[in-house]
Amino acid sequence: MSDQAHILVVDDDERLRDLLRKYLTDNGYVVTVAGDAKEARGQLASIAPDLIVLDVMMPGESGMALTKSLRAKSAVPILLLTAMGAAQDRIQGLESGADDYLAKPFEPRELLLRIAGILRRAPKEAVSRFVRFGVFTFEPLRGELRRAGQLVHLTSAEAQLLALLAGAAGEPVSRDELAGRTGAMQRAVDVQVTRLRKKIEADPRRPRYLQTVRGRGYVFWPD
Repeated sequence: MSDQAHILVVDDDERLRDLLRKYLTDNGYVVTVAGDAKEARGQLASIAPDLIVLDVMMPGESGMALTKSLRAKSAVPILLLTAMGAAQDRIQGLESGADDYLAKPFEPRELLLRIAGILRRAPKEAVSRFVRFGVFTFEPLRGELRRAGQLVHLTSAEAQLLALLAGAAGEPVSRDELAGRTGAMQRAVDVQVTRLRKKIEADPRRPRYLQTVRGRGYVFWPD
């Protein structure tokens, strides 16, 4: 498995969220998305991203409020995105605990540079790369799955597939996309999903974590 940083993108704009996921994925990152602060908290209960790209203006809990809350217990780097670009807004964002602040609209390339800069500065001990679900812990970078601490054997194809689905937790990924990114045939993807279910599901016929979304593909649901 390659050394890919894991980014959590939180934005209530579905179109921008999907564009960011595709753009960041195409540029070598593992990406998980959330539509608001509540969904982001749910994702953070089972994943440990290397960086959070966070919209400021969202319904419910704002990005700044979420940043302040996370800072009380986490050092995960945070990049705020907002349409408010005044100096006072930037200062407020940084005072809330964000590592950087980028005003909308922005150039995608600048976003990449900002992310790379933050990750270079991030303390290595603050970077954790584990996905937890049920009694399982999965380490995407090493392709290692453990059940209650005991190693579960995965083939390299199964590990790659689980990493891709876990990186898009809660979002269906099409069979075409999975096949394209793993270099496998669609039928091979189906076979790998079946094998993974036998290893992680209490009842593979009624999967809890690795589900089929009819007409859309597969989705990984952490706890």
